[in-house]
Amino acid sequence: MLAAAALLGVAACSGGSASAAEPPSPTATGVAASGQASAPPHQPGDEWETVAPATVGLDPAKLDEIAKTAETGKSNCLLVVRDGKIAGEWYFRGTNKDTTQDVFSATKSVTSTLVGIAQDDGDLKIGESASTWIPTWRGTPSEAVTVQDLLSNDSGRRWSVGVDYRQLIRATDQTAFAVGLDQANPPGQVWAYNNSAIQTLQQVLKGATGQDPVTFAEDRLFGPLGMTSTKMTPDGAGNARTYTGLHTTCRDLARFGQLALDHGVWHGKQIVSADWLRAATGTSSTELNAAYGYLWWLNHEGLIGNPLVATDLSQVGNQTATHGRLVPGAPDGIFWAIGLGNQVVQVDPGSDTVVVRMGIPETSPKPPTFGPGEASRVVTQAVTGPVSGG
Repeated sequence: MLAAAALLGVAACSGGSASAAEPPSPTATGVAASGQASAPPHQPGDEWETVAPATVGLDPAKLDEIAKTAETGKSNCLLVVRDGKIAGEWYFRGTNKDTTQDVFSATKSVTSTLVGIAQDDGDLKIGESASTWIPTWRGTPSEAVTVQDLLSNDSGRRWSVGVDYRQLIRATDQTAFAVGLDQANPPGQVWAYNNSAIQTLQQVLKGATGQDPVTFAEDRLFGPLGMTSTKMTPDGAGNARTYTGLHTTCRDLARFGQLALDHGVWHGKQIVSADWLRAATGTSSTELNAAYGYLWWLNHEGLIGNPLVATDLSQVGNQTATHGRLVPGAPDGIFWAIGLGNQVVQVDPGSDTVVVRMGIPETSPKPPTFGPGEASRVVTQAVTGPVSGG
């Protein structure tokens, strides 16, 4: 399986669209979120405001069509937000607005945001060696791995299907297991969807902030945003799992998406910097995969790694590259948090929309289903014009 991932690295070196020689700074240029940090659109308080779709420039008939696709596609919920207001909300399979579930690898985008907050605080710099907080890597080939490499999935840390999807998951102390793996390749040469490497960010964040990410997330992200039904879940040793395991609701995930849309500002308070979000979601983090930022999926055209590795366990060994976009026909600036079974948070700055879909945790989704391609129809088919309501 490592050979397949290595093919991606070799191909990228001959045709990648961005340079990974130097880690991009948080002020790297890229597609910014909509609006301005000083004047964010509407945001929910304790409760969301709900509006008729037409008042925010959305076609209600098209939204109903998309919702029917979501229902037949084994969804539990579908939520459409525009101008910071709920313009469409559907629940299926006996769920409701208070139903929580695991969103699997969508957790990674939350972890990215926690790293951004820690960098904003001055607790770390992503260009620094991760060995600053993982001392057992010092004096080994892993000392070359930066925090940015871990965020970009080009760290070169040991990866295989067996390691990531059997040994890691079964480990009582998943952080210790992940940290203890060896270095298979130098950083920046191979892109692999590497859960174990991302789990090492638990030790980085804990060492840098002095808090386990479970507590850090509650204090600095979930609490301020009013994500009252959301929590990161620990492994058997009590460590936050930074690659999976977020339990949340459709409405709480929409708050997270709205934060990303609004430059990291929540009711006038900067939760995470706009510079971080530009770097994480606006610019490909590595020439090895144009569709990947800092633990977010992007829609930039270029050499892309198989996005199904995030949603379908039957595809995790297929990490070879193709040329194109994650969702052809969708805007360049759209981005996603994506998890197993097509758990989706979609953010589109161009249309000022957030779409959340949560569904049954199919390990290998079979049609009909509802993933990023279907969610993008909100942008490509349902938007009729600019926001017209107040």
